[in-house]
Amino acid sequence: QVQLVESGGGLVQAGGSLRLSCAASGRTFSNYIMGWFRQAPGKEREFAAHISIRSSGNTYYADSVKGRFTISRDNAKNTVYLQINRLIPEDTAVYYCAAAQYSPFRSSYTSSQAYDYWGQGTQVTVSS
Repeated sequence: QVQLVESGGGLVQAGGSLRLSCAASGRTFSNYIMGWFRQAPGKEREFAAHISIRSSGNTYYADSVKGRFTISRDNAKNTVYLQINRLIPEDTAVYYCAAAQYSPFRSSYTSSQAYDYWGQGTQVTVSS
């Protein structure tokens, strides 16, 4: 089991920045691909970003967030981060971190079905 706890959400004005954190406990954090998803009111959960198992690992972003979101991880602290810059009202959503056990047979980690563990989410609200 992996327990994930997000923090760092809040109310922010458009153009501002936030850094979300997700603290993991349980099994070895560095064995997991870590992802961030978000779910806006009335919409389905959507992929935002993921990072491979190393702290300096490869990253991948949804087109909708590329250039404004930065995912990073610190394996020594069992934490993954999501830096969000130039926030826009459309970023308003509950943000979830998730952990996926690495598999050499899986080529994509953009689907929520790839992930085994989820946090409870943190609300981000962007005012215009």
